[in-house]
Amino acid sequence: MPQRETAISESVIHSERVRTRDMKPATAPSALKVQAALGERFEVLEFDASTRTAEDAAGAIGCTVTQIAKSLLFRAQNGRPVLVIASGAHRVDEKRIAALAGEPIARADADFVREATGFSIGGVPPVGHRTAPVVLIDETLMAFSEIWAAAGTPNAVFRLTPADLVELTGGRVAAVGRK
Repeated sequence: MPQRETAISESVIHSERVRTRDMKPATAPSALKVQAALGERFEVLEFDASTRTAEDAAGAIGCTVTQIAKSLLFRAQNGRPVLVIASGAHRVDEKRIAALAGEPIARADADFVREATGFSIGGVPPVGHRTAPVVLIDETLMAFSEIWAAAGTPNAVFRLTPADLVELTGGRVAAVGRK
């Protein structure tokens, strides 16, 4: 087994082994763009199967859906992107997001997502965006020792800690989910 995969296969998430057999180092241009933004501390990995949804990603990785850090983009009234990074198991409360952003928001359409981030829906990472967004991070993600986020394509991901996520994005940790 190659050295990169060995390091990943040693990881244990809630007593489940991460599935390394289907992972390989990133080769897609968008995934490599994310790798460049992340630097050498992180490794972007690709799957043959799609990881477009939180459920798909958790199944491919071998972690729980709650450990998937999904990126949801909204458009603030002033046109600025608002990135919400939420647990894959949670729905976000748009009224809370608007209150945290300090202005009304709307769901971003595919064109706005591509324009603001440089990535397509289903592969939006928390880093490397064309336009710096306001970033809000689901407080429930902070309970995990490690989480997984999209990395530029519908089949690319990377592993990080919640503290890494805050550091990389400069995001604000808040209650963003519905009750």
